[in-house]
Amino acid sequence: MFFKLYLLHKQIMNTMKKEVAPDKFDLYLLNVDEFKALNQQKNELKEKIAEMQRQFEESIQPYEAELNAIIKKLESTLAKIEGGPVAKPATAKFGRGKLGISIKQLLQANPDKAFKPREIAAALQTKSTAVSLWFNKYGNQDPEIERIPVGEGGKRFIYQIKK
Repeated sequence: MFFKLYLLHKQIMNTMKKEVAPDKFDLYLLNVDEFKALNQQKNELKEKIAEMQRQFEESIQPYEAELNAIIKKLESTLAKIEGGPVAKPATAKFGRGKLGISIKQLLQANPDKAFKPREIAAALQTKSTAVSLWFNKYGNQDPEIERIPVGEGGKRFIYQIKK
C-alpha cells in the first residue's frame, strides 16, 4: 500500500515538474536495492565455498583412509619388531549405504589399480567380510565397478572402477 502511494506521488510530482530531485523515499529504495544485491552476492559466494569444500573433502577422503591404513600397518609392524603385543586395528562401522560410497570413492581415487576386498577393508579400516558381503550383494550389480575374476576357478575377484 505504501509503495503504491509512493509511486502515485512520484507520478504526480513528475507531471508537475520535469526534473525532480530524489527525495528521502527514492534514496531509501536505492539503498534497499543495493543491500539486496549485496546480500544475494554474499549468498552465492557462500554456496560456491560450501560446494568447493564438499568437493575437497570428497577428493581427499580416500587418501586419508589409505594413509590411516598405512599408519596402522606401520604401528603393528613396529610392535612386532619390538616384540610387544600387537595392537588390533580399530574397525570402523559404516551405516547403510556409506560403505558403498566409501568403496566407490576409494576405487575412483585409484582408477589404475585393482583391489582385493582385504585391501579395500584395510584402506577403509573396516572388516574385509563386510566389504566382501557388500560386493556380493550390491557391488556385482553396480555399473561403475568392474569385477575381475582371479585365481583358480575364478572364484576370487578383484575390483576396480570401470574406465
